Amino acid sequence: MEFTITRKIEIDAGHRIASHGSKCRHLHGHRYVVEATCRTVSGELVKTGEQAGMIIDFGFLKDEMVRHVDAPCDHGLIVAIDDRDLLTMFAPQGRIPDDWAAELAREVAATGFSERTDGRMGQKLYVVGFPPTAECLARHWYERLSPAVAARSGGHAELTGVTVWETPNCRADYAPGACASGRPAAT
Repeated sequence: MEFTITRKIEIDAGHRIASHGSKCRHLHGHRYVVEATCRTVSGELVKTGEQAGMIIDFGFLKDEMVRHVDAPCDHGLIVAIDDRDLLTMFAPQGRIPDDWAAELAREVAATGFSERTDGRMGQKLYVVGFPPTAECLARHWYERLSPAVAARSGGHAELTGVTVWETPNCRADYAPGACASGRPAAT
């Protein structure tokens, strides 16, 4: 018998897909719904302690989702590092935009993202090394949440996938090793 749990949070964030040939190239926002699904590593629920009978406490999972998704991105702008036109708009007063963008690029290369509020107007920016599509965000948030879930559960739980709803009708799912059916790919 295998159990899974899913926790959902919602954030509001802006983005644009600069290379898009249609309306998504324009700066716009979404009410993102982000779902994280976990299962036990052993197939058994926790036997003792405060998480007895659980995979991972929903509150613990929420805490990690807030820390890695909500806090850096909610009411912010998610920007690709190669979207220089948009980054130039938010370069801090008195800084050379190319120098500031190079600093961001080094941070994104080292950690996969850069959280900033030092830009013009104090705009909250979350700079990433990919186009901020729902698909890429699902993978990125999976990669940020997966080690946090393992650590928070003492190695008992593992993140199996992240779903990002961009609109009520459009979602992207990321689950490493899954095939189109959503089940693990044969090895």
